Amino acid sequence: MADNQLGFYINLSACSGCKACQVACKDKNDTPVGVLWRRVYEISGGNYLERGDALIDNTFAYYLSSACSHCDNPICLEVCPSQAIWKRDEDGIVLIDEEQCIGCRYCEWACPYGAPQFDAAKHVMTKCNFCFDYVDAGQKPACVSACQMRVLEFGPIDDLRAQHGDAGQFFPFPDPSITNPNTTFTPHKDVVRADEGGVSIANPEEV
Repeated sequence: MADNQLGFYINLSACSGCKACQVACKDKNDTPVGVLWRRVYEISGGNYLERGDALIDNTFAYYLSSACSHCDNPICLEVCPSQAIWKRDEDGIVLIDEEQCIGCRYCEWACPYGAPQFDAAKHVMTKCNFCFDYVDAGQKPACVSACQMRVLEFGPIDDLRAQHGDAGQFFPFPDPSITNPNTTFTPHKDVVRADEGGVSIANPEEV
């Protein structure tokens, strides 16, 4: 891990699903339709219970904001045959050199979080770059600044985990030991119900 590894914290218990982070990311990076570096998913499930002549609402829904976690062990970097993906020493931000990328999409297939996104017009892979230009200028990433509910934070991942805890293994995320992602969460209260199955995961609009 980088000496000052940066990461994200997301409080899913208070996320309203407004997608301001998703839109701000697209606006800042001018990504084409269908390419979403940050994505907001709706996870819903449950049922209605019959009690006499009444139907009792037993449904739930919550939102999940996800982007590249700039992992300690980025599998995208490991599988890249052209060495176009690299990790900055000073803060651990994982970047793609589009001049060196050959568009083979190996990173897209390997990443368990779906972070690398293929730009068909340029025929190269793209992904969240942590708004490194903003960070280098002492500013917040666009998604963090745009969050109306203030549930999205960034900073040294050790500090974020010390303040908010280290929750990274919950539905629908894969085992974090695969890549050691640098995002920590406050899970929604219904995440246990979602993990029991019978849920629907709505994809973000292709904007």
